[in-house]
This record gives sequence, structure tokens and C-alpha cells, in this order.
Amino acid sequence: MTTTSGAPPIAFLDLPAQQKRIGAKLKQRVDAVMEHCRFVLGPEVTELEEKLAAYGGAAHCVGVSSGTDAIQIVMMAENIGPGDAVFLPAFTYTATAEVPLLLGATPVFVDVDPETFQIDPVSLRERIEKVRKEGRLKPRAIVGVDLFGLPAPWEVLRQIAAEYELFLMDDCAQAFGASYQGHKLGHEAVATTLSFFPSKPLGGYGDGGAILTNDADRAELYRSLRTHGEGGTRYEVLRTGMNGRLDTLQAAVLLAKLEGFEEELIRRDEIAQAYTAGLEDIVATPVDVEDSQSAWAIYSILLRDTDERMETQARMKAAGVPSAIYYPLPLHKQPAYRRHHDGVALPVSESLAGRILALPVHPELTDAEVARVIAAVRG
Repeated sequence: MTTTSGAPPIAFLDLPAQQKRIGAKLKQRVDAVMEHCRFVLGPEVTELEEKLAAYGGAAHCVGVSSGTDAIQIVMMAENIGPGDAVFLPAFTYTATAEVPLLLGATPVFVDVDPETFQIDPVSLRERIEKVRKEGRLKPRAIVGVDLFGLPAPWEVLRQIAAEYELFLMDDCAQAFGASYQGHKLGHEAVATTLSFFPSKPLGGYGDGGAILTNDADRAELYRSLRTHGEGGTRYEVLRTGMNGRLDTLQAAVLLAKLEGFEEELIRRDEIAQAYTAGLEDIVATPVDVEDSQSAWAIYSILLRDTDERMETQARMKAAGVPSAIYYPLPLHKQPAYRRHHDGVALPVSESLAGRILALPVHPELTDAEVARVIAAVRG
């Protein structure tokens, strides 16, 4: 590809460069799995679970096959199903909403804060009260999503969950490594679900996920559900479960990457701060939420409107600078979910979808590439 500057294109996510940097650790970990051949729930899975639990400040960790399966296992454990309402933000990835529907429950979409993009507690209360008044569905659960790497407003979410006696879970797929009120995310809710999709701050080389909890009984149930509902032995089936195990090879990759994870988070933050300093005078840049630290899974700016976003993307593309849109439609406007939505307007989510634009923020970016991104956005 030829760019207007003559410089090579910048990668939105540069996994080949990452592999070169950590190649020796990766090879050592993967070779160990190939030697012992315990490819399903091997010792690396147990080791990873212990390290993830310690990192997130949780008593228990259960490795699973994906972030989506993590959400499903948690909801299955709570018997969430037909007639139940699950409250979740309208501005997030589809997995958060599809799981309740797969289980027969109804997602109730909640608007988000216009500055943090996190679930809006005021909108949440309004949506819960509306469902209670109508009486058609039973309020059962709240899913807080740590969108783009920034913590959701957990203190107030816990208050609301307690007030309405709702199960509270944390969809932390994009924010493992983030901090809230002086500690790492991982125990803000009854259960915290993680994703290790390759683009995540801690990403594998395939699908993978985990569940963190301080509840020993729930952890035991999650382990059963991830393995076909098994009991004490492989052929004792106590309940309907699923095949949701984390592959040993993915655990090995994650263990190798976990060694340098803190350094990568520091680099992500350096890039994010450089973007903010270079762009805050011309676009809306991410806010700094008090007493928290983002994991910077995604760095998104807000343009004035869709036309300006299209112009900016075209200019960036010509300069060899990639961008992405997370998310072009809020969930309540998606074809798969429209008929499940009650028609309530969610104006912030709708506005964000038309204006938001993500910039590359992976730790392999050089300072020169960061400067190119800033210059391309500024035009």
C-alpha cells in the first residue's frame, strides 16, 4: 500500500511484532505443553487460574473457552431464563446481550454516560422501575461493562443491585488490568467475566476467557458447568452444562504474555496520554475518571458528526493510519435485538454510534507512529 507520506502503514493491532518480542517465553511455554500433551485442562490452566485470581484480587478463577461462554456460565449458574430481565448497557459488544436471549431471558437496554460511555445509573434506575411497574418481566440481574478498558461506576452499581435485590456481574472483557479505587478490577461484582480474544489487553492466540469470584460454591458450580455439568467424576452428570473449557495451549500463551503485562499496560497509558495531549483541542478525548486507571483496550475520540468521522477516516487511511468504529450501532438498534427492545429512546448511545472513532493503541506502537496518528487525525 502507498501512503501520502510514503511511510509504511501502521498496524491497528500488531501481533507479529508482539510475538517477536516475547518469542522465547512463548516457545518455552508451548513446548512444555507439547511435551506433556495434556491439551485439555492441563497444568497450565491451573497455574493461569491461580495467577489471574491473585492479580484480580479474587479468591477463585475458572478458565473457560471464551468471554461469551464466561457470561453464559455465570447466568446459567443463577438460573436466569424465561421471564427474567437482565439490565445491560446499549452501547457495548453483542455478546453481553446475546447470552440472556440464548437462555430465554430478556435484555433490557440501558443508556450510557456521554463522557465515560459506561452504564448510566440514572437510566438504569429508570429502566428497572419501568420493568417493575409493567410486571411482565422479573428484574433479575445487572451487567456492568468496563467499556474500552475503563471501570464502570461499581460503587453505585452495587448500591442499586442491593436496593433492588438483583444479581450483579462484571463484564470485564475489555478491562482486565484496569484499576478502580486503588485496586485491580476482578472483585467488584459477585462474578467477573474476562475475555482473552487476541485484541484484548491480555489476549491469547485464539479464543479464551475466565470467571473470577469470591464465592467458593459458585466457583465449584462454574467448573461443573464448563465441563458438561460433571460431578465428582467424569461420568457423573449433575446438571445440564456445556463444553466451555479453556485450552491448555491458550493458557500457556497467556502465561507467557502475563509476565510482561504490566509493562504493556504502562505503554498503552503512555500512548493514550500522548493522544490526549495532541488531540484534546480539536476532538473530544476520553475522560479521566477519578480514582481509576484504564487498561486502554480501545482509545476512542468523538467527532462532531458522522460526516466529520468519514472525512477523518478517509484522511487517516490515505496516510496509512488505521481506525475502527466501536460501535456503529447501539444494541437496541441492531436487527437481532430490535424486537426485544421496548422502544424507549436511548439518545446517548445513539449519538455515540454516529460519532465515535477508535485509534490504534497497542503497545508495539513507536513514538514516531503515535505522532503520525495524531498528525493524521489533525489533518
